[in-house]
Amino acid sequence: MIRAVLFDWGNTLMRDLPGMHGPMAYWPRVEVLPGAAAMLAALRERGLGTALATNAADSDVALIRVALARGGLADFLDHIVCAGELGITKPDPAFFHAALARLGVVPVEAVMVGDSWTVDVQGARAAGLRAVWLAPPGTPRRSGAGVHTIHGLAELPVWLHGLG
Repeated sequence: MIRAVLFDWGNTLMRDLPGMHGPMAYWPRVEVLPGAAAMLAALRERGLGTALATNAADSDVALIRVALARGGLADFLDHIVCAGELGITKPDPAFFHAALARLGVVPVEAVMVGDSWTVDVQGARAAGLRAVWLAPPGTPRRSGAGVHTIHGLAELPVWLHGLG
């Protein structure tokens, strides 16, 4: 049974804007991916734990929370786990295990959602989690043991509901 969902940050919940560098908290504008807030609200309503699991090296947890708040997402995430804080990055299984420890779940109880096939999906699978690849629209779906593809965040709650 799935009890928690981990999310990548850039181009998964919030868009990495072209030409922007440094901490997202300081960018002149931020952009949330379509459906992110509604999807996170649906997961919260179902009682699922949520965590941001990011390799962002130029932002600490406080700066990440500021950027999330600017996009209206901060209140939907239970934990923020970042590479700068841990000293390890995805796809290292230890990164995923640290995030799971914060949520109080084991790998089979969690799903990782991200836009990078190598870092997010394959990394999560190596750590024992199910993985959801947020693929660009029109990209062929990839599948395999423990892997699902979505083309928009609104698809995630529907897929999770199908898991029971």
